[in-house]
Amino acid sequence: MHKGLIKIAALLGVLSVILGAFAAHGLKQILLLDSLQIFETAIRYQFYHVFAILAVGILYKEYPSALMKLAGQFFLLGILFFSGSLYLLCYVKHNQLSLNWVGAITPFGGLFFIVGWVFIFWAVLKRN
Repeated sequence: MHKGLIKIAALLGVLSVILGAFAAHGLKQILLLDSLQIFETAIRYQFYHVFAILAVGILYKEYPSALMKLAGQFFLLGILFFSGSLYLLCYVKHNQLSLNWVGAITPFGGLFFIVGWVFIFWAVLKRN
């Protein structure tokens, strides 16, 4: 499990850097300032949680448990729901689509991030 999470973290890290460069060099001319800020927030939280997934992959060797696996899975879900919905929101706003519900997905991603951190705490607490 830990090697799989480390590989996923590495791939998501690469994607974060690519998306960050794309935002800095390609999207500045395309998106309005508020959409660009939304996109950058998505990248920032994705990158934060790349490090969280990496940490879970490393911690799993010392604290192997279902809780630690769940932490990694919830961080992945958080990236998908939080960052993914913000990327989608930028696309929707740029193309003036009427998908107003997209922004309602984002808080679920934030909740998944929080639960992931709680699972790490719980996994370490149970081991001691």
